[in-house]
Amino acid sequence: MQLLNILQLLILIFLGLATLYILIFSIASVFYKQRSYSDNGNLKSIAVLIPGYKEDAVIVDVAKAALQQNYPSNLYDVIIIADSFQPETIAELKKLPITIVEVSFEKSTKSKALNAAMASLTKEYEIGVVLDADNVMATDFLSKINAAFEYGFIAVQGHRTAKNTNNSWAILDAVSEEINNNIFRKGHRVLGLSSAIIGSGMAFNYAYFKNMMATVTAVGGFDKEIELKMLKEGRKIVYLDDAIVYDEKIQKSEVFGNQRRRWLSAQFHYFRKDILTATKDLITKGNIDYFDKAIQFIQPPRILLLGAVILFGAAFIILNFLLDNSPNFLVYWLVLIGACVLSFILSVPKLFYNLKTLKALISLPKGMFMMLLSLLKIKGANKTFIHTQHTSSTPKNK
Repeated sequence: MQLLNILQLLILIFLGLATLYILIFSIASVFYKQRSYSDNGNLKSIAVLIPGYKEDAVIVDVAKAALQQNYPSNLYDVIIIADSFQPETIAELKKLPITIVEVSFEKSTKSKALNAAMASLTKEYEIGVVLDADNVMATDFLSKINAAFEYGFIAVQGHRTAKNTNNSWAILDAVSEEINNNIFRKGHRVLGLSSAIIGSGMAFNYAYFKNMMATVTAVGGFDKEIELKMLKEGRKIVYLDDAIVYDEKIQKSEVFGNQRRRWLSAQFHYFRKDILTATKDLITKGNIDYFDKAIQFIQPPRILLLGAVILFGAAFIILNFLLDNSPNFLVYWLVLIGACVLSFILSVPKLFYNLKTLKALISLPKGMFMMLLSLLKIKGANKTFIHTQHTSSTPKNK
């Protein structure tokens, strides 16, 4: 019995700390109010950088959509960084008033593509916006980004949201994105911490970004590397909830697994790399942002945390009852389950409380299982370029 109690106490502490972390920021996110920014009549030059690897299916439509901003066309350039595109795709792109930078690498990465493009551009911009090859900006996105940079920010993360919710996997992916927006962006900003960046839909002071990217060596998770660099320097990353970028959500279970494997591998890599330095900077410099980011990387994925809390909670509640164990453990597990469920309730937007989401939850156990498999296969994933193929540049919500 004593061994059982020690075991469940250790599991309770681990899951409890992880749940407490997301609960705090989920509650904080409820109080988020987007600040209104004014450009004061100052319009800056913007480079919209769109790297793509074999994205022939979507890139032409994405480029056309990027040209539809309500921002002066002479003040922003759409720059397509074409890695391994078909000749006919390049020919179509050349018909558009955009800049095309063709690149080719023995081992392709997003950081290599961005660095090659910025090294080849002769024009010096004031703001650099980074998109994925499937991203579509709302027509006022650049205007909102420009206004925010009038206040001296070095980095801004826009609100990346689902372009499509046409099947269960896409819905679950869309819900996951919004949970992260609430916890790691809204909640963090309410408590005075930096917003997390995502890898697309983000903007930077161009000169700063160009210089910083030249030091990036990441194969996967380049956004995590630059985020850590900025936070270590004491830079603040802000979040614009009303600056919308539409992102294609995954539609197949195997893509879900591959994508999460890449993310998890990068997180563990940077946790090991930065946790000691982040702890030292917390103690000697009071750098909470940097330490918080390092801690984020060891947090269990939200979907796995929910599954683990419910499964372990149910198992230990039944076991404690059968063994007539201390009733205190029943209280502990019920409180933990309640806190974890509450954090999800608070961080899932109301628009997802519908029948489609309820049906999508049928796929949740499979998603949890695939996340668990991803944890078992993450070794070396951050050293390999894992490409997510995109299929559409237009919304599919039916």
